[in-house]
Amino acid sequence: MGQGQKGSLDKKEGKKKRDESPQPEDRKKCRGCRFPLLVALFQLLLGVAVTAVAFLMMAISPSLLTRETPHWAGIILCLVSILGFILYCITYVPDDRMSMQFIVKLLYFVLCTIGLVISVLVMAFAGHHYSQTSSFSCEQVGEDCVCKLDQDDPIARTFTYEGASDCELITGTLTLYFLIQIVLNLAQALVCAVGAFILWKHRYQVFFAGLQISSPSTQQWQKV
Repeated sequence: MGQGQKGSLDKKEGKKKRDESPQPEDRKKCRGCRFPLLVALFQLLLGVAVTAVAFLMMAISPSLLTRETPHWAGIILCLVSILGFILYCITYVPDDRMSMQFIVKLLYFVLCTIGLVISVLVMAFAGHHYSQTSSFSCEQVGEDCVCKLDQDDPIARTFTYEGASDCELITGTLTLYFLIQIVLNLAQALVCAVGAFILWKHRYQVFFAGLQISSPSTQQWQKV
């Protein structure tokens, strides 16, 4: 085979490899799957749900304590999700050369960790109150609902829920809301844990080496 034919074949093979290499447009096909868009979206939905359920609980009786109506946990998670959307919109710069990106990533990691702790705390409160209200014996006294853990115990602690027109709201509806809060905050804690873990893994376990590893059919950029 002559040198001209061999050079022609090499050029064709090189052109074929370039044609089969990933195109920039292919990376944009799953743009909605990029971190942290999905995590931030789930955080926003769960934060709104937790806040909405908490305000529904407050409507049952104004005497409910702040720890019993964790709207604050939902609001905090909504703020975390907004920071996640900001992080998604920031252009990616290798090795965190942009100071703004590094600051937002650090804040998002810290707030995800705080959101995880808060969600676990809310689950503990909701679980305690759920077991408590499910064991209540209540009676209507005027416009209030007076509940006891043991109706036959004269020195048992009494819980008075003001403005509760029906004790069924306490023993039934409020108990259901506590159970919903447990489920929502469990999901919220898992999402925050996933967000913090992915960000930590991306920052400290892998880095972009800038090496192009070729194969007989394709050329791909890989993280090492």
